[in-house]
Amino acid sequence: MASYLEDLVDSLISSSALVTYWNYIFPVLVGLYLAISLYDKHRYGRNKKLRITEPAASEKGGNKLDGIEYVGDLEHADYDPLPALEEKPHIPFTGATVTLAKDPLEAANQFYAIANNRRSVRKFSSRPVDPAIVERCIQAAGTAPSGAHTEPWTFCLVSDPSIKASIREIIETEEFVNYTQRMAKQWVTDLRPLRTNHIKEYLTEAPHLVLVFKQTYGYKSDEEGTAKKQHYYNEISTSIATGMLLCALQCAGLSSLVTTPLNCGPALRTLLERPPNEKLLVVLPVGYPAEDCTVPDLQRKSLDDILVRF
Repeated sequence: MASYLEDLVDSLISSSALVTYWNYIFPVLVGLYLAISLYDKHRYGRNKKLRITEPAASEKGGNKLDGIEYVGDLEHADYDPLPALEEKPHIPFTGATVTLAKDPLEAANQFYAIANNRRSVRKFSSRPVDPAIVERCIQAAGTAPSGAHTEPWTFCLVSDPSIKASIREIIETEEFVNYTQRMAKQWVTDLRPLRTNHIKEYLTEAPHLVLVFKQTYGYKSDEEGTAKKQHYYNEISTSIATGMLLCALQCAGLSSLVTTPLNCGPALRTLLERPPNEKLLVVLPVGYPAEDCTVPDLQRKSLDDILVRF
């Protein structure tokens, strides 16, 4: 039977159009190969190092490098032979000179005590807070590292009661839809122990609101000031700065709350007249806790639960 099948296959091949018209088919195959190669080159870019071969990565990112998903199209981006950051001389650096204590372990213990004392507060006192304190904390956040030193952040400090009321109205309107329609039932259920819902009294109770915007791109300091400057790792960089702001506020004895109002960014950006390259990341109410403020009796993970030693 096997011999019969082999003879049959050989007979079909010898008499097929493939053999008869091979001199015509071969150029067509070469043309298809070249077309596929050109498409591949266009899709993944000229630099083969940018090509992502893992199936999951290629489905998600194409020719985008991991971690810079907000940079833009690397293949078609305008190229400037001059770096956006001005060339600077490198100077000697001896390390940290301002610490909480002379002994490194004692300093680390003190900072841990400060950070561990921080809690998310949802009920604020009307006790006034000197804006200069918050501004200094924001200045500390501005020392955060950033991709290619682009410093892709804007901090909007809102103390005006009428603007705070407008912010609350925008957020509560969207959050009502979020909690009742957009958010999954499991998400709403998981938030129940925190006793949070679409009502956000703290947005008008807190003396100050800090709205943190990430800058998806900036502008080069040229004569016209219109050339765009890419902001690498803009969300990661702004998130690091936000973490430093939380620590600075805690060190100053102030309380805060990290809120991420979904679907509110465009309206809040318009309200504050921010440019289109800025996208809202978080909103932080800042002040002192109310006298009757309560927080969930939560326990944080132990060191062994978050640390892997090698």
